[in-house]
Amino acid sequence: MTLPLVLVAALFGAAIGSFLNVVVWRVPRRESVVHPPSACPACGHEIRPRDNVPVVSWLLLRGRCRDCAAPISARYPLVEAGTAVLFALTAAWLGPSWALPAFLYLAAVAVALALIDLDTHRLPNAIVLPSYPVAAVLLALASANPGGASDWPALLRAAIGCAVLYAVYFLLVLVYPAGMGFGDVKLAGVLGLYLGWVGWGALVVGWFAAFVLGGVFGVALLLSGRAGRKTGIPFGPWMLVGAAVGLLAGEPLLDAYLDLL
Repeated sequence: MTLPLVLVAALFGAAIGSFLNVVVWRVPRRESVVHPPSACPACGHEIRPRDNVPVVSWLLLRGRCRDCAAPISARYPLVEAGTAVLFALTAAWLGPSWALPAFLYLAAVAVALALIDLDTHRLPNAIVLPSYPVAAVLLALASANPGGASDWPALLRAAIGCAVLYAVYFLLVLVYPAGMGFGDVKLAGVLGLYLGWVGWGALVVGWFAAFVLGGVFGVALLLSGRAGRKTGIPFGPWMLVGAAVGLLAGEPLLDAYLDLL
């Protein structure tokens, strides 16, 4: 049953990736993501439905607008394909589970926020703030686990993880405001929900991994001369990558550590 689920998740992810391209472009500009329909930025012609099939349309059109032959950025199919792969991996990790909708939502939000932060050095409230109630409801459904054994302690851990990670990042901003912004603080609360729901190891490792990976990347940029000491580096993507490390490896790492004690 897992393989069909993974394939369906991949197709769904490609469609979501197409929508995320719109979100990444319009949300930072405070434009509607539903109106007007997508159009070529060069000639203004509305994109036809047959030219809006994720990845396939870009390949068939050879990366150019059907009407004016203006080049279409390869980023669009890459986002669609990347989201499809991310959804497929999430489905393979969780299998047929009530937790799957919650983590597919996280995957979609992660793609959008990472790209927007890289583009604008911002994490828009329009995406981050609604993620609190959406994640809470979906994780509550996962804890209820209709048809199986419920796991309400996981939901309590999620609430604690949200509060702890938000508080930690809030204190960091107060101590060193040049290091990160309040967008990172708000995202930390959302990630704390997910990491706490999975377990304490996921929460600790997910928080720590973000700083380790972000720090290594920053040092690499300094050594290569591509950044200076005062260069602003978006931290949101590293928070998301660190959270992924925590979700996947946090619990095994905690178990291994406890075994050594």
